[in-house]
Amino acid sequence: MDSDSQVAQVPEDPTTAIVEIIVPVSLSANAHAGKTAFEAKCSTCHGINAVGQTDVAPPLVHKIYEPSHHADESFQRAVSLGVRQHHWPFGNMPPVEGLTRGDVTMIIAYVRELQRANGIN
Repeated sequence: MDSDSQVAQVPEDPTTAIVEIIVPVSLSANAHAGKTAFEAKCSTCHGINAVGQTDVAPPLVHKIYEPSHHADESFQRAVSLGVRQHHWPFGNMPPVEGLTRGDVTMIIAYVRELQRANGIN
């Protein structure tokens, strides 16, 4: 993306955000749907725009979650089965109820667009 299509994201609470990111000005239709689902089910822990929260949950806009290390199915499995702590000291992530595979696919589209806007490919 060029600089005209991005905006710096100032975390709502910079004392708890783990990373500061660039947020795309516009999202694809799938990512827009994913953002809505993310805000409803994921942002409580992972923060607005997936910046993480100190002592709560990691940022998903982080090199650790690049597609070559955590493929899309990793996100699907984490949501449906939960995941044991392995990269961060936040404890285990429980399964997230109320999301279908399709919902998670849209959330992944949103996270991947955030990642790409921040040079994580």
